[in-house]
Amino acid sequence: MQILRLNKAGHPIDWLHWQEAVCLISRELVCWSMGDIIFNIHGGYNRVTDKRSVIELPSIIACGGEKLARVKNKPPLSNRALFERDNNQCMYCGHFFSAKELTRDHIIPSSRGGRDVWENVVAACRRCNQHKGNRKLHETRLELYALPYRPNPAEYLALVNSRRILPEQADFLSKQFSANCRWQMPAAAH
Repeated sequence: MQILRLNKAGHPIDWLHWQEAVCLISRELVCWSMGDIIFNIHGGYNRVTDKRSVIELPSIIACGGEKLARVKNKPPLSNRALFERDNNQCMYCGHFFSAKELTRDHIIPSSRGGRDVWENVVAACRRCNQHKGNRKLHETRLELYALPYRPNPAEYLALVNSRRILPEQADFLSKQFSANCRWQMPAAAH
């Protein structure tokens, strides 16, 4: 289970492991929090009061400070996130595949000046990718099922953690999805 980290303004930044969240809370760098308490971390006992320290970890925390809370406007491109964005569907034949059966295809091939960016890549099955080869779309009979797009920060964080996301985290992130986002949260997250 990971904790969703936001900046002070409520924009999603990244996922934290519980140890990172404990450090931020204990250093008093958390401005506000929301969601259910997902962990209680027990520390040592106070010699004077004999009470044990406890840090409650909510599912969503917001941190202040410029260095701690910078929004990544250009989420890194990875096959895992790309295949999630395209719902494990080949954007040429429309069939669904497991992630290991998909490849990254460049709409404008790299060898012909195409860049390795979100807006130029789609998930493709091996058969369609080999058929397209080094050609542009208009040189083939292939058509795209959907146009590629770069996910915004909220969409990206949902894509890379889609299997372990909590309902309140899914709800928070999905409210910030853009109009061109066609990806849906897994049913377990709702």
